[in-house]
Amino acid sequence: MAKLWKICKRVGIFLVVLFATLGFCFAVVDFFDIYLNHVVCDVIFWLFMSSHTIYENGREIVSYEPDWGSLKLFISIAFFLLMFLLVFGGWLVAGIAGNIQKRKLGRELEKIKAENQHRELLLQAEAQQKNDLITYLAHDLKTPLASVIGYLSLLDETPDIPREQREKYTRVSLDKAFRLEQLIYEFFDITRFNLQQIVLNRGNVHIRLLLEQLAEEFYPMVEPDGKRILVEAPEELLYWGDGDKLARVFNNILKNAVAYSYPHTEICLKAYQEDKHLVVSCTNQGDPIPEQKLQTIFEKFYRLDTARSTKTGGSGLGLAIAREIVKAHRGTIQVASDREHTVFTVMLPLED
Repeated sequence: MAKLWKICKRVGIFLVVLFATLGFCFAVVDFFDIYLNHVVCDVIFWLFMSSHTIYENGREIVSYEPDWGSLKLFISIAFFLLMFLLVFGGWLVAGIAGNIQKRKLGRELEKIKAENQHRELLLQAEAQQKNDLITYLAHDLKTPLASVIGYLSLLDETPDIPREQREKYTRVSLDKAFRLEQLIYEFFDITRFNLQQIVLNRGNVHIRLLLEQLAEEFYPMVEPDGKRILVEAPEELLYWGDGDKLARVFNNILKNAVAYSYPHTEICLKAYQEDKHLVVSCTNQGDPIPEQKLQTIFEKFYRLDTARSTKTGGSGLGLAIAREIVKAHRGTIQVASDREHTVFTVMLPLED
């Protein structure tokens, strides 16, 4: 109905313009016929006709004949002016059109140039961040490696060391070995991120079981600080996706929540179905993320704590990789933060 109304409206406007144009033309013709006809004819007669007076039988007879010289001169001048106007007008119009096209093309080229420069700056900044992170991680590798070698050397050189001290050295060595393993994984993330093509191996994923397994894996990290990870999800909630890659998404989000949450607080993993989407949220209590950083937190090599920290600092790829995996599932990932909570929300479309 709306489309038919638009068509009728356009036809009405066209008819109004058509009749208005015809009326104007008729008015101009009538004006010319009534007011200008005699004037124009008199001017033409005066310019291009010459009179001759003769006398016959005492009568004065006036005859008129065209002044062909004046007529030819007028036609030549008129033709010259017409050709001049046509050529000059065409040249002027072509020049104006060319200048407009040049300005438009110039603006487009400037826009493309600015975009290319911006892209190059981003690539340079990303390359610099990558090089800095590799340098930092290479430096950080030395510390846990030296500790592992040092404590294992003590255990090897002093076989009669007291049991309590041996257990302490073993525990420290194991902690440093875990840290060394984490740094090596971060090296792999940095070197293969740009070369990695995400291929999904879909299957039925039991969401609650997946989140509970992740919570159990993080228990040794949260228990010393008095933190708790709560999982809220229906038992029957299933999703058709790549379980391993989704585990990596929620692992990276949970790792971020654990690193930046306050001691003795709860981290809530909640999953539910909303319309035709699976929604998984991770809520923690910690310092709010500044508004300007919320726009870049999912960028490659971005780290929330710009100061290098061997305890919480990573490669800055965790959330970027999470976003790419979510996009491969045709979903979205968002973050919101205020003074009380920081919430990461993943929305994944449910397949029929």
